[in-house]
Amino acid sequence: MENKNEILELSFDFALSIIEFSELLESNKKYVISRQLLKSGTSIGANMREAQNAHSRNDFISKCVIAMKEADETEYWLQLCEKSLNYPQPGDLLIKILSIKKLLSRIISSSIKNRKNEK
Repeated sequence: MENKNEILELSFDFALSIIEFSELLESNKKYVISRQLLKSGTSIGANMREAQNAHSRNDFISKCVIAMKEADETEYWLQLCEKSLNYPQPGDLLIKILSIKKLLSRIISSSIKNRKNEK
């Protein structure tokens, strides 16, 4: 039986939702934001997938930090959509990205703590 990895599942499901929302933006001719959001929103899960094959704890932390940066950028684009007139509303995507950011923060914090304990 395979172990469940919450961040991988959340980030994968989120990426699928981002693809759908980006397509909605494209259909509304909001091409620039759509492309930016598609890149950053799908990169979170890609970086966490990469982190699973890290060569060291430092490499793992580095990939997680990159995922967090992508999550921050994604939140920014979603907030722009939320506040801009004539843009589709992101709905629960903002709630989902906040959940992902909280989980990433816990993962990074505990990994840094464990790294210090190893020394």
